[in-house]
Amino acid sequence: MAGSSNSMNSLEQKTETQQSAPVQLGSSHISQNRFEPYFDAMTPRNITALVGKSAYLSCRVRNLGNKTVSWIRHRDIHILTVGSYTYTSDQRFQANHHTENDEWTLQIKWAQKRDAGIYECQISTQPVRSYFVNLNLVVPTAQVLGGPDLYVDMGSTINLTCSVKYSPEPPAYIFWYHGGEVISYDSSRGGVSVITEKGDVTTSFLLIQHADISDSGKYSCNPSNANVASVRVHVLNGERPAAMQTGSARLSKSSLNIVALLVISYIYQMCTYNQCPSLGAVR
Repeated sequence: MAGSSNSMNSLEQKTETQQSAPVQLGSSHISQNRFEPYFDAMTPRNITALVGKSAYLSCRVRNLGNKTVSWIRHRDIHILTVGSYTYTSDQRFQANHHTENDEWTLQIKWAQKRDAGIYECQISTQPVRSYFVNLNLVVPTAQVLGGPDLYVDMGSTINLTCSVKYSPEPPAYIFWYHGGEVISYDSSRGGVSVITEKGDVTTSFLLIQHADISDSGKYSCNPSNANVASVRVHVLNGERPAAMQTGSARLSKSSLNIVALLVISYIYQMCTYNQCPSLGAVR
């Protein structure tokens, strides 16, 4: 154990000494000696991961030879891993070596907000060579626009929009609920449809045609990777509160998509009965 302690102290002293003048390599770096270790400058420098999930920071090193690769947390200059060994009591950190592509990956299990920041991938050359990777940690957030209360006329179309932000990838699915029950798009009620647009911000539109008093209540948007967001819908018969939103209000780009869906649905139904309208009729 004494030998292990001395070895660890020696490693830390060596790292502290070498920290004074690291070689920072950017995309323009070209190794002066083709046999010297160098970083693949195409390795991503900014990583975004989800809080509570595993975060993976990659470092590709060419021509490593007999040198070692270490991962260091920059905010406290704490050595996390050396080679495949973990040098921290926090067992969430682990180094994985993928020999097929010369990649050394730092895995952070159950990542927390405090884990965000700069991490240094370091080669044990003289002087040391360093590659910095910035880790961002986000919590995907869902929001139903127009809440917490939405007012519509009886007989109009209920148009609910759920927006999912701060997600590294689109949600695998988005379920809509009414009063705690999953909304069925092929129920006997009919007139229920959904449009989902995936991207940096994923948006799901719930359309319920011919709104009735029974359609009033709490609606919830439940993405696979974010919180549940809700809105309370009030279907009114003749009353017009100041906060009321009718089906004809605020035509946006998203609303135009909804109109297009309704038109396509109409054409499909007509064609089913061999009564396809001409383009002129659709216009």
